[in-house]
Amino acid sequence: MEVITVANNKGGVGKTMQCYQLACHLANKGNKVLVIDLDSQANLSSTFNVHIHRTLIPEWLIGDVAIEEVMVPSEGSEKFHKNITLIPSSRHMANLSKLLILSEGEIRKEAGRKERLLRKRLVHAQGMFDYVVIDTPPMLGDELIMSLVASNKILIPTQAQDYSIDGLEELMDTFEIIKETENPGLEFAIIPSMVNPRRKIERQRMEELAQSFNITPPIRNLVQMQESISMKRAICAMGKKSRGHQDYVNLWSSLGL
Repeated sequence: MEVITVANNKGGVGKTMQCYQLACHLANKGNKVLVIDLDSQANLSSTFNVHIHRTLIPEWLIGDVAIEEVMVPSEGSEKFHKNITLIPSSRHMANLSKLLILSEGEIRKEAGRKERLLRKRLVHAQGMFDYVVIDTPPMLGDELIMSLVASNKILIPTQAQDYSIDGLEELMDTFEIIKETENPGLEFAIIPSMVNPRRKIERQRMEELAQSFNITPPIRNLVQMQESISMKRAICAMGKKSRGHQDYVNLWSSLGL
């Protein structure tokens, strides 16, 4: 079972969109996919047509409920959605940090450190799923740290713009710390997202990114991408001749997915 986190500590870079497209792509290939929405805004959950009043993710992480109690099926219309199971989020996720503090003693006994909780809980998903895809909040909080510890790979969508690129430094510092202390096998790839290749400044920024990091083929800022999310219809379900479909074919191929 491969665990992939999509993360960036800056919002508005296409993080949730890449999570949605990745999960649908993997499911469309016949894989059993568990999608975990750790963002209290629950945008990924709603894109899969799942709306809940109160998530039990915090209780699941500290061990009060089993994984079966937090999983629900995707409500998407395409056939491949039968391969997608969701652990949905809600505003209750905002209580996670408080619950972790209150449960500190029990967490130490069971996992040693709170950063290891998600990895420990996902042990129970072994054999049930081929992939786990995790969406995280746009900040360096407990959700992101736990996801890095639990994952095989982190995908980092970023815009080819100054502020987005500057924000990578803090995230990459965190990545290196987690890789050195908790997860030596962790890999990463940067996805240039929402790119306008006609803009000279964006082409220059992509060249700078490529000099410093392992970057994938870009995802262009096409109308199809916005339509995909608003219509809740994955790019892989659209016409193969579309430009958006080709962007994602190139992306998944570069990542071996």
